[in-house]
Amino acid sequence: MRGRAEATRHAPGRPPGAVPFQQFIVKVNSRCNLACRYCYMYFAADSGWRRQPVTARPATLARTAERIAEHAAAHGLPALSVVLHGGEPLLTHPDILGAFVRDVRDRVPAGCTVLATVQTNGVLLTEEKLTALTRHGISVGLSLDGGLAAHNAQRVDHAGRPAWSGIERAARLLAQDRHRASYAGALCVVDPASDPAEVYRSLLGLDPPAVDFLLPHGNWTHPPPGLPAPAASPTPYGDWLCTVFDLWWNADRRRTRVRFFEECIALLLGLPAATESMGLQPFTAVVVETDGGIEQVDSLKSAYEGAAATGLDIFGSPFDAALAHPGVATRQAGLAALADACLRCPLLDVCGGGHYAHRYRAADGQDAPDRTPDAFRNPSVYCADLQRVIGHIATQLHRAAA
Repeated sequence: MRGRAEATRHAPGRPPGAVPFQQFIVKVNSRCNLACRYCYMYFAADSGWRRQPVTARPATLARTAERIAEHAAAHGLPALSVVLHGGEPLLTHPDILGAFVRDVRDRVPAGCTVLATVQTNGVLLTEEKLTALTRHGISVGLSLDGGLAAHNAQRVDHAGRPAWSGIERAARLLAQDRHRASYAGALCVVDPASDPAEVYRSLLGLDPPAVDFLLPHGNWTHPPPGLPAPAASPTPYGDWLCTVFDLWWNADRRRTRVRFFEECIALLLGLPAATESMGLQPFTAVVVETDGGIEQVDSLKSAYEGAAATGLDIFGSPFDAALAHPGVATRQAGLAALADACLRCPLLDVCGGGHYAHRYRAADGQDAPDRTPDAFRNPSVYCADLQRVIGHIATQLHRAAA
């Protein structure tokens, strides 16, 4: 009851219409055992990780569990998700991760379901650790760049040694029948220089239950690889995804879920879909750093130093206080946060303006970061690519319905 009463006292500071957080990304480690060469966390605009404790203290995890339960009680959440993240979360023993998740489950109101996932690069995953995670009711998401060593050439350790052998071992372990129920799926960052058919088929060869293709985090000031696109291929990412979509749509959609495609289809059909990079649904994820700091999602760190910061922490503030932060409020503002060009676009309801972090553009000639809301009031740097793939999927749906 103490948590509910405290949340009520802070409720007047919550902006009208704010949507409560439903996904809590908890950084259990701020460091990683790999040094992937393209990683936006460690090799991009924000160096805040250097100032974070390496590992979250027990007191920090305990207070985080209290705050999550407080938020769930204040808003009557029927379900929420806890994502154990890093860095590399498996640098922390699975029993510590499990104790934290159990603490959250013990504290939330009766009837509130807590879905827990650990997102790992897989190198440290073993039979023993996977069994322990399963025992604690924690599913496992695996990050990789394809199903072959060549696709994962940039995934190396701090000495520059390839990590593929460990990643492949983890993928095959997760795919085994006895562990499959704990396998949340694979995350794959799109590389437009790779062969999309080869990447897709090699991933299916590892038999994940689901795959999610992610666009690399970049923006107009710091463009992602391959953009601005050459005239010969003005939509390299869109073309890549179209190739994969056709393979999935024609042969594999009943076998393997692909989140990006499924949610695009749902939005084209007028159904609700919750994703960070598409649609107009309010974004409801929040991050807790290893020092207890409450932050917006990590992808914003690709824009400029401190872009994800809120100035709040779980020791002094409830999560409701973060709902009033201008950055969070903007991400929940829907149409009001979008560029005029987006408001005129016929694909608006599907694209939703694209991933918020991908809209950033510093003022021309400005050396310092542009921290104003207008810096994000732009179409996505992937605008043309999104139009390409959404239009392609819409055409395929129309043909199927004809």
